[in-house]
Amino acid sequence: MKDMVDVDSALRASAYSGKRNKGGGGSGDKPSTELEPFDPSAHAVKEKAEAISMWIVIAFGLIVALVMRYYLMPTMEGTQQVLWLLPVLLTVAIIPLHRVAVPSKFQKLYTNGNWFRASFLYLFTWLALSFALVNPPLADIAPPHISGAIDIETVEGISDATLKGSTYSVQINQETIPIVLGFAIRDNVDAGNSTIFLTISKQGQEGTIVNLGGVVSEIAEAGPSEKFDSVSEWHRGLRKNTLTGDFGGPIVAPNSQDIGMAWDLCEGGCGPGEYLIQIELSEEGAPWSTGQNTWSREYRLLVSQIA
Repeated sequence: MKDMVDVDSALRASAYSGKRNKGGGGSGDKPSTELEPFDPSAHAVKEKAEAISMWIVIAFGLIVALVMRYYLMPTMEGTQQVLWLLPVLLTVAIIPLHRVAVPSKFQKLYTNGNWFRASFLYLFTWLALSFALVNPPLADIAPPHISGAIDIETVEGISDATLKGSTYSVQINQETIPIVLGFAIRDNVDAGNSTIFLTISKQGQEGTIVNLGGVVSEIAEAGPSEKFDSVSEWHRGLRKNTLTGDFGGPIVAPNSQDIGMAWDLCEGGCGPGEYLIQIELSEEGAPWSTGQNTWSREYRLLVSQIA
């Protein structure tokens, strides 16, 4: 017959074991902790102090962004370092600003953590508002530009062609080849309303191959845009999507909104030589003192013959 344990003995043994564990002071025991008493009134005061700080910092960021956009930028001809350096340095004004604008009964509640959060809130507020004030639809500080550098049509006789920086080197294995030079214009809002001045010349040759200026849309419709669309293959190839691996438009004009233009450089074919392409683009309505956004670039097309 198995031994029997009565309920009273089991309860006594359990109580004795619990007392021993509480008083044993083993290494695994954790000291009891007490929660600090919660004071609703003190918490409400602290929340009010932080709310006042938040709105002061947001207002400060807004004022700095407006001053930089409508007072400082109209005195400049273009982007300068002071446009971002001055607002960043104004972070040191946050603490003095609180001492002036915040009632004294709240100032003692602020800690280093408050100043850290306030500094980042100010910087992010200024950055967000600055981006909104200088980009469409409120403004446009980005000038029209060439979207994908220059390129030439793929034709028989081209042995190799590489673009490095602003120099396009082409090696041909014939005396002359037809060269169609193209590029595309891009802008934030309407590239067709920008103005272009283009000069294409050959070193050692009098006169210019192409010399024009005017509104981009008007020049493109006069023939260069149709010439661009007639090219079946550009030598630099198609743009590849790095995420999907799919191929889109040509590298010279990767966006469907780009305005492509192209010209024949030589009647009857181009031989070895150096061709200079000078492009200047501008648009009205910029927030600078000149009222214009301008962009210019000079490319060299080097054609050499190999045996």
